[in-house]
Amino acid sequence: MSNDDGLAGKVAVISGGASGIGQALAVAYARAGAHSVVNYFPGDDHDVQQTITAVEAEGARCIALPADVRSTEECEAMAQAAIDEFGRLDIAVAAAGILRRNALDDMTDDSWGEMLDADLNGVLRVFQAAAAKMSKGGAMVATSSIAGGVYGWEEHAHYAAAKSGVLGLCRSLAVELAPRGIRVNAVIPGLIESPQSLDGANSLGKEGLEAAGSIIPWGRVGTTDECARTIRFLTSDDSAYVTGQELIVDGGLTIRWPS
Repeated sequence: MSNDDGLAGKVAVISGGASGIGQALAVAYARAGAHSVVNYFPGDDHDVQQTITAVEAEGARCIALPADVRSTEECEAMAQAAIDEFGRLDIAVAAAGILRRNALDDMTDDSWGEMLDADLNGVLRVFQAAAAKMSKGGAMVATSSIAGGVYGWEEHAHYAAAKSGVLGLCRSLAVELAPRGIRVNAVIPGLIESPQSLDGANSLGKEGLEAAGSIIPWGRVGTTDECARTIRFLTSDDSAYVTGQELIVDGGLTIRWPS
């Protein structure tokens, strides 16, 4: 189960752990011998028990809490749960987020604010709560997106703005937290098949993802497990001198010559 990457016995807080990349990450940590605390949004359709069951099948433990990353108190409760249940907190990953299609002409203050509060402010809340509980040697990773992180995306200006902001947040926190021995990095997922990207109303949907595979050098869209293993690397001892960086996980999409 465990290996020599220094993750065995460590504890991670993962927002967005009920599905997608967050769920895959909890399982990836379990395979390395690490335990996790994940949140789930009470009104969400995703069953967090699937995450718990998959983690336990790998021989690790997973604690699930109802928490909204738009709430400072609920993010603090996640960090405290790691201390209460496991006696330590080593890793924080901010993978929770929402995605809504919204054209500029229809954008309201509320729709703009809701997106940034979840996808940008939520990252800050998770990291702030975790940093208060971490000792030297901690690691944090946030999920950005090629939308905002690299490309623009029509009818998703609020989403792209939030994901672009995540990168600036991570760079600045990497500098601020380095004296405390805490590393902060970001991943920029490309086209990854997940419940979010399979949503045809707000994202590409199944047919859109299948069509996109033809323009990706690797010949297909990515999986949540592939993205999760990249995050696991960025929080392991194998990346002990890496901080303030952005790692694109996209099968070569962003470096492909247009044709």
